[in-house]
Amino acid sequence: MAQQISSRGLVVVSAGLGQPSSTRLLADRLAAATSRQLTAGGQAVELETIELRDLARDLTDNLLTGFPSPNLKARIEQVLAADGLIAVSPIFSASYSGLFKLFVDVIKHDGLAGMPVLIAATAGTPRHSLALEHALRPLFAYLGAAVVPTAVFAAAEDWGSLDHGLVNRIERAAGQLARAMAGPPRAAPADPYNDPIPFERLLERRP
Repeated sequence: MAQQISSRGLVVVSAGLGQPSSTRLLADRLAAATSRQLTAGGQAVELETIELRDLARDLTDNLLTGFPSPNLKARIEQVLAADGLIAVSPIFSASYSGLFKLFVDVIKHDGLAGMPVLIAATAGTPRHSLALEHALRPLFAYLGAAVVPTAVFAAAEDWGSLDHGLVNRIERAAGQLARAMAGPPRAAPADPYNDPIPFERLLERRP
C-alpha cells in the first residue's frame, strides 16, 4: 500500500515595489529552499506567492472603508489558511515598508497565532540589517506567530558576493521553517467576515 504524502501550504508575501525587485528575488529563493527541504522530508508543498504591489489600491481602499475587495479578501484567506509564511519587506527608514504594514494590519490580531514564519528583508546597505530584529520580529511576535530563529537580510552587495554567506543563511532559515511546518497541520482560524457584526449593534457602541 502506497504511503500517503501529506501536504503543507506555504504562502510567500513580498513587499517589493520594483519589477523585478531584490525583495521578490530573495522571497523566491527562500520559497524554493523551503519547498525543497519539505519535499525531501516527504511533504508535498502548495506554494502561493502574494505580491503586495499588486494589492496597493485594494489595501488603501480597505484602510478607508474597512472592507476588503474580493481580491484582497482571497489573499487574506490564503495567509490565514497557510501552514507556514515567508514575509519579505524592503527596509525604508530603518523599518519595514508602509505597504507591508498595510497588509499586516488587515490580518486579524490572532490570525497568525502559532503559525511558523520566516522573516526576511532587503536594503541597499548592511546598516539596515538590524531592522529584522527591532522591527519585523517584534511585529510578528505581537501577532503570536512562531518566528524561526534565523532571519535573512540581503544587502545589494550580497547578490554579487563570491562567498556563500547569503546562500547559507537562506538554507539555514529554510530548514528551520520546513521543520516547523512538518508537524501536525495548523488549524485555520475562523473567517471574521463570515460572522459580521450587525450594523445596529455597531450603532449601539457609539458614545
